[in-house]
Amino acid sequence: MAAKRNPLSVAIITLNEEKNLPDCLASVSFADEIVIVDSGSRDRTLNIARDFGCRIFVENWKGYGHQKNSAVEKCTYDWVLLIDADERIPPETRERIVDVLKSPTADAFIFQRKNFFYGKWIRHGGWWPDYVLRLFRKDRAKISNRNVHESVEVNGVIEKLNVPIIHNPIENVEEIISKINFYSSLGAKDLQRAGCSPSISKAVAHSLAIFLKTYLVKQGFRDGKEGLIIAFSSAVNTFYKYIKLWELVYYAKRGADEPE
Repeated sequence: MAAKRNPLSVAIITLNEEKNLPDCLASVSFADEIVIVDSGSRDRTLNIARDFGCRIFVENWKGYGHQKNSAVEKCTYDWVLLIDADERIPPETRERIVDVLKSPTADAFIFQRKNFFYGKWIRHGGWWPDYVLRLFRKDRAKISNRNVHESVEVNGVIEKLNVPIIHNPIENVEEIISKINFYSSLGAKDLQRAGCSPSISKAVAHSLAIFLKTYLVKQGFRDGKEGLIIAFSSAVNTFYKYIKLWELVYYAKRGADEPE
């Protein structure tokens, strides 16, 4: 008699993800439940989730770490697969997860994230193999409470699975600009909370370092024009993160509200 796998919950946070959510949900349809924590979508995101039979919760945005912790806490089962709406679980990865959950040998599992940019698989610049921890025992893990670049912290054994998660983070230039603005604001608040002192020279130095690291050291140039766009975008994001930190401190010293 074949071993039965442990039940699986999938946790996803959303905001206006009507383009991404259908394919994402279809790729995790093998799970026993899907939990959605939405932060105020104004498109068809919630209708898509309802039609798919997801358990839906709507909460104010609290930052990536807090929001994902909230989603994980609402999961019913011991094992949780945490993914983003712009990610997909391909068939070979689904089969590996199902097999692993029949007799788990660790408390958490790391995947290779396969990132695409304008439809091209990006293999350099630190984008491959982009290891991410996404499958874990609920009682052995929590997400770091950072506004951005949060991570799953595990108290237990971690193993790598040599199967990918597909990630399609960017569709157009508008998305690049929007994400730079959004992530640089969150990153600035994390720097402020960490007590980092701001300066224009830091903004220039860190952004230049990120460009050189991404484009030259990690060979982003080998991905052609896409690699150049990624490296430059990363540098711009870093520059504005430090400029926004300077702005936060500037207004805090004057006891004034920061601009919206």
